[in-house]
Amino acid sequence: MYQNLDFSHERDLTVDDLVRRVEAYYPDANFTMLRKAYLFAEKAHAGQKRSSGEDYIIHPMNVAATLIRLHMDLDTIMAGLLHDVVEDCGISPQEIEKEFNQGVADLVVGLTKISKIKFKSKEESQIENFRKMVVAMAKDLRVIIVKLADRMHNMRTLQYVSDEKQKKIAQETLDIYVPLASRLGINSVKSELEDLCLRFLKPEIYYRLAEKVSMKKSERDTYIREVISTIKEKLLEYSLHAEVKGRPKHFYSIYKKMTSRGVDFEQVQDLLAFRIIVGNITECYKALGIIHSSFTPIPGRFKDYIAIPKVNNYQSLHTSVIGPRAERIEIQIRTTEMDEVAEAGVAAHWKYKEGLAGKSAPKLDWVQELLEYNKNSDNNREFLDVIKNDIDLDGVFVFTPKGDVRELKYGATPLDFAYEIHTEVGHHCVGAKVNGKIVPLRHILKSGDSVEILTSKTQAPTKDWLNIAKSSKARSKIKQWLLKVERDENRELGRDILEKAFKLLGTNIKSLVKKNDFKEFFDESHIIDEEELCVLVGSGKYSAKDVISAIPALRDMAEKQVIPEIEEIEKYSSEMTKNVRKKTHGDNAVIVDGMSDVMVRMAKCCNPIPGDTIVGFITRGRGITVHKGDCNRVDAETLLRTIKVSWNKGFNFTHPVSVRVMTQDKPGILSLISKTINNSGINIRSAMAKSMPDRKGSFIFEIEVKDYSELLKTISSIEALEEVISVTRV
Repeated sequence: MYQNLDFSHERDLTVDDLVRRVEAYYPDANFTMLRKAYLFAEKAHAGQKRSSGEDYIIHPMNVAATLIRLHMDLDTIMAGLLHDVVEDCGISPQEIEKEFNQGVADLVVGLTKISKIKFKSKEESQIENFRKMVVAMAKDLRVIIVKLADRMHNMRTLQYVSDEKQKKIAQETLDIYVPLASRLGINSVKSELEDLCLRFLKPEIYYRLAEKVSMKKSERDTYIREVISTIKEKLLEYSLHAEVKGRPKHFYSIYKKMTSRGVDFEQVQDLLAFRIIVGNITECYKALGIIHSSFTPIPGRFKDYIAIPKVNNYQSLHTSVIGPRAERIEIQIRTTEMDEVAEAGVAAHWKYKEGLAGKSAPKLDWVQELLEYNKNSDNNREFLDVIKNDIDLDGVFVFTPKGDVRELKYGATPLDFAYEIHTEVGHHCVGAKVNGKIVPLRHILKSGDSVEILTSKTQAPTKDWLNIAKSSKARSKIKQWLLKVERDENRELGRDILEKAFKLLGTNIKSLVKKNDFKEFFDESHIIDEEELCVLVGSGKYSAKDVISAIPALRDMAEKQVIPEIEEIEKYSSEMTKNVRKKTHGDNAVIVDGMSDVMVRMAKCCNPIPGDTIVGFITRGRGITVHKGDCNRVDAETLLRTIKVSWNKGFNFTHPVSVRVMTQDKPGILSLISKTINNSGINIRSAMAKSMPDRKGSFIFEIEVKDYSELLKTISSIEALEEVISVTRV
């Protein structure tokens, strides 16, 4: 039967056991150093006990055992044995480097930095730990592999702490360490942690599942043997030799199926997973063909992660079929090397025999992106949300027009894709073509979509984009842009306010800087320079009066004379900073796909007004053109470029619209209609009158109304006139 690596807690583990296990895959290792690391850790932790009452040394021993199961290099295993000696035993990093080597010392220091921080609250401490973790990951991924091994053993022995602590640690593990293990591709650790989290977070569900799975164990084992035998026979018919394994799915995987589908355990059909391991990629696809010709494949359940690997380098063919006895089974097909990477993930990249250091290990782009976000984000809660969301592996694979593959997180939009291509492409994105059809920025991308980004030089990020973008990369770039724009606006406004105030005192910013009059104020207030001062004044943090009062030279000048204009400057300052901070959606009558500040123009052919059903379409260089839904100028070609638009409820201005009035041709009728319109509170922008040969009058009025409702009221009041034959909108 196929089983993942066993990470069970081992109470009687000895250093001889560790040596023997390392020797099995790395016979040339320096076992003298390994024993030395054990003795060093044992001496350092002497007298310390765990919550279970066991000697503390059993914890680093189990951590080392986990690293050995992942076939890690010797430095990493020794770091596992020594990972707590700096934090808990007062051992210095210099001593570790002296006794062992710099590589081991760096790993231990990296692990210590993750957790050895004191903060005001537990939540803040937790978030800061993850910040440190990201930095440590960027330097050497082995630090996180040791941390995962550490968390694995803590979860294995979590029953010895309080219920409250159990739930806290389990939730933290599910939120952070499980996705980390997934991203690093260490699926054996991921599955184990998920099951342990379920055990402590939802014990009633965990033990009920354990009972139900156990009840059918013998029947299930018989079925697994039968399927393995059948698959091997089918493969041998085509001279394909392969290793075939089978297992029931993990409890957490079953639990997720039950919750996502809203069904009970008995209704979950695909509880069994089988793995076919062959010699090369060609045989993978050959095996897939044999399986699909031997069993009925389930539509929509095939995934090719060989042609398009996951971001953590995972490769395999996945398919689901109707197996013997009409049971649904899941089958994975991969090579031996792919299987090693699938189980050990990034750990498989450390070739112990070649003695590769962490610097030689592959760099993962998502780690670098998190590192960049760590630098740009000051908000701890926001950063934790990024960690939770962006290391989630459930993503989608989309194609560029050139056929390149990009992986985005689940729920990603064209805006995320644009920023994934390049920051400038994201900044100027106005829409996208998905599979040849124009879609709005809010469109949810699916795996296999081909995406082409549409840009405009006049486009720029807006605050509403933060509600559209899903990835931390896109959101971070949008926020940086918005902050820069806001800072520039504040700086110019602040400079304007200060220059007006200083002019009343016979000076200016340049003169004050030259005489170094700002120095004392800047030092006390921790202001870098006059540029930052302008930003602070423009944002309302300081007023002109505050600055004058804080600078001795200006304060003395102001006290010697009464300057009423200073109060006017204060009033001006207050109003302007208030206006800058006030962000509204009243700039455009139409919101384009949830955004109100995109360049929009109304089509002159139909002149839509609020209340009309409208449709927008992209016009290159002219933003979005808005038509009435039934406009006869909206042809098939136009519809291919449509984008979702809606009326902005916060827009309170009037809109021009034309109406044609047909009347009996009588003297004074133009004046009568005009008076009726004006009495309704409607402004007339223009009027055209014409007498018809059949003694009828034709009038076209261009009027201004707030919305369609106001237009109907105006038309009704005109139609009420006895001389009027008809009123129609032009």
